[in-house]
Amino acid sequence: MSNIKLFQDKKIRSVWNDEEEQWYFVLEDVVEALTDSKDPKQYVKRMKLRDPELAKGWVQIVPTLIVQTAGGPQRMNCSNVKGLFRIIQSIPSPKAEPFKQWLAQVGYERMLEIENPELAQERMKELYEKKGYPKDWIDKRLRGMAIRQNLTDEWKRRGIDSEMDYAILTAEISKATFGMTPSEYKAYKGLTKKNQNLRDHMDDLELIFTMLGERVTTEISQQEDPETFEESRKIAKRGGKVAGVARKETEKELGRSVSTSKNYLPTQNDLELE
Repeated sequence: MSNIKLFQDKKIRSVWNDEEEQWYFVLEDVVEALTDSKDPKQYVKRMKLRDPELAKGWVQIVPTLIVQTAGGPQRMNCSNVKGLFRIIQSIPSPKAEPFKQWLAQVGYERMLEIENPELAQERMKELYEKKGYPKDWIDKRLRGMAIRQNLTDEWKRRGIDSEMDYAILTAEISKATFGMTPSEYKAYKGLTKKNQNLRDHMDDLELIFTMLGERVTTEISQQEDPETFEESRKIAKRGGKVAGVARKETEKELGRSVSTSKNYLPTQNDLELE
């Protein structure tokens, strides 16, 4: 699971390690947040030259992990809290102490969220509220996240675990539901930035039919136990088709299209929660 965290308005990308039950943070983001360097990679190189002991244990302190980025999954240098405390020793910055406190708080909050998943939902709810989204929309968006998580968990149980495969299956559901893949839908809404989350720009009905397609897909998969990717792909089409039929019936009653080129709260900054 990848996520974006904020330290003094600076974005810090992070990856949760389920086996170790701890966060790993993208080193470049940390260096930029602490130093305001315009070239974090060069700063890291100079830092290692200044601190030979740090350079000696670099591979152990800074593993390379897969991180979700605007351009897709990439391998990036990351470090956990313990490693970052060591690295911070080589970064002379007045932000060092506040950053240590922030790291400790992030780790503590994550452990609480593991014990009580509702806390994670409350955190996301607060973020959306700060962005100006109304309560009824937030409730649907968070419910959609839970449904999406159930679906990806189901796919994992079927041996499907690559981001590319997830994208293919999701595209099948979306195309059957709305007649557009997610990338086509983003183009339809004029969302040109890669890091813009399509679902944050959907209105209530668009979210509802997205949830319906994904929930029905999950239910069919659980009942039929598909053994191959192609079988899961066919199920994704069927789940999306159910939502697509419901969408068309809704459009007949409303006399308008459910899909809209308008963006929900288009003036708001995009949230990167998934």
